[in-house]
Amino acid sequence: MKIKDNFKMSFSGLTTHKSRSALTILGIVIGIMAIIVVMALGQSAQDLIVGQVQGLGPNNVFVLPGKQPKGISSAGGSLLNDSIKNKDYEDLKKKENVPDAASVVPIVFTSADISYESESYSGSMILGSTPDITKLYNLEVGAGYFFSDDDANNRADVVVLGKKIVDKLFGAASPVGQNVKIKNRNYRVIGVLKQKGQSSMINFDEVGIMPFSTVQQDVMGIKHIQRLVIEARSTDTITNVVKDTTTLLRDNHKIDNPDNDDFYIQTQADLVNTIGVITNVLTMFLGAVAAISLIVGGIGIMNIMFVSVTERTREIGLRKALGATNKNILIQFLTEAVLLTSTGGIIGIILGATFTYLTVIALNVFAGMSFVFSFPILGAFLGIAVSSSVGFFFGIFPARQASRKSPIEALRYE
Repeated sequence: MKIKDNFKMSFSGLTTHKSRSALTILGIVIGIMAIIVVMALGQSAQDLIVGQVQGLGPNNVFVLPGKQPKGISSAGGSLLNDSIKNKDYEDLKKKENVPDAASVVPIVFTSADISYESESYSGSMILGSTPDITKLYNLEVGAGYFFSDDDANNRADVVVLGKKIVDKLFGAASPVGQNVKIKNRNYRVIGVLKQKGQSSMINFDEVGIMPFSTVQQDVMGIKHIQRLVIEARSTDTITNVVKDTTTLLRDNHKIDNPDNDDFYIQTQADLVNTIGVITNVLTMFLGAVAAISLIVGGIGIMNIMFVSVTERTREIGLRKALGATNKNILIQFLTEAVLLTSTGGIIGIILGATFTYLTVIALNVFAGMSFVFSFPILGAFLGIAVSSSVGFFFGIFPARQASRKSPIEALRYE
């Protein structure tokens, strides 16, 4: 039998029971759709995060406390580690210690409510640093001024607020010179940031930036630094900065064996690679969970094919009486199973891409994010291949059962 004729007969057999065929492929549609959504959103999220990291600048070196994370479960451990002290920061600033460093920026951060009179902004990010943070994140002050190095050194009770916080607390009134309350302590507002939105994984419209010494002692009650960002003079000197920083910190912390390091250093390339590994692992895990529905869909197709074989027993007997071989019958029913699952795969890809596109638009409009829709071409090919394979695998047994029927017994079947 020609391939064309086989496809025609298979298509005719499926369209005879349209409702049953549609319900049969529903599990495949849901499974492929879920895989496409997970892969597309995972790629979009990875592109967004990588873009945010790259926005920090290619010459930046990040020094973090604690051991180098070995996996996703240990990635947040540095937040609880206090190994980087103020002395480390002061020593790194000295040119003789790290000659190729253009600047060293300390960062401490927490979340807290900021209130003014009867108004309150909940869950604001409190960021402690030095004036160099404006260069690091390309921040501009729209009203008032930014605090000085003297303010950072003398633990000044001042704060620069993000635009959304100001709008909520003060409305149209000027906040400069007013006092806001953070952790039951008053701080004078000296500036307002220009509207910036999300950048480098921080929404600067919802932050309060203060001298790092003030945040350390008065807001958080700590004596360590959570992050150090060292800007190398050029990309060519990044290796020197990493080497000099490592040497200084090991000397300060009296570490002889590198295996005992209580800090780790990352460059932008390291961060991008780490983010890629984490997002890929999560995407694969979620994709594997979504793939479970494909197994359920495959079992459903096998059951329906058994029903179809039973209903079409006389048809099978008639075809065999007219000269059809066991191979012809096997190929026909196997083709029907593959057609069902392939159709489900194509529909799932279309629905998955559409749903992802609408989700990206919703996130950008309502959550203020900067997602870019990314269609997973590999996922689409994988979806077609997997759905076809499911049809082939789960269709073999019922197709063999059909091909083995005796033509005489089949013709007698009522």
